[in-house]
Amino acid sequence: MNKRELAKKVILNKGGIAKTSDFVLDGIKKYEVATLCKEGVIERIRRGFYQLPQNAIVTDERILKEILPGGIICVESALFHYGYSDFSPRKWSVAVPRTASRTVKRVQEIPLKPYFIQKNFLNLGKTIDNFNGIFLAVYDRERTLCDCFKYRTKLDNEIFNKAVNAYAIDNNKNLVNLSRYAKEMKLYTKVMNVMEVLLNG
Repeated sequence: MNKRELAKKVILNKGGIAKTSDFVLDGIKKYEVATLCKEGVIERIRRGFYQLPQNAIVTDERILKEILPGGIICVESALFHYGYSDFSPRKWSVAVPRTASRTVKRVQEIPLKPYFIQKNFLNLGKTIDNFNGIFLAVYDRERTLCDCFKYRTKLDNEIFNKAVNAYAIDNNKNLVNLSRYAKEMKLYTKVMNVMEVLLNG
């Protein structure tokens, strides 16, 4: 197998996006990666990340997983994922640690709406779910609802109201977790005032 075929195989084996280190592991030297790029065999997405040219199979989800592995899907994108919002966000809402601002600024491949989260709250309610065949980190329903209260001023009223009403009738809700997260995030009174009315109404 020549280097061209090998490079294509590496990318396909990695699901459509390969890093420089993936090529090196398979015996393709860094300078050869650069040559293959110049020859149009592979296409550079950004520094250190490559795909096959005009590769339509590389989805936003795949790119997100590769270039922002520490990100957690949140707020608007999570609401849409759980069916709490009919509004398909134009940007991916992603929670990242506050230390990741530089990394986020470099992301140009997909539209992002970053939420910079304090370290002690970053993993609260974090779970893994399937997004069009790609498994990504996402906040669970309860953390997503708490975030709606936390970022209420940033959210459209209609989106907020639909989200809290959808959660209230969701059979998969976990009120114990909702109460715990709300307390930890210092949102307990706000959350419970609204949810008690909906749940008892």
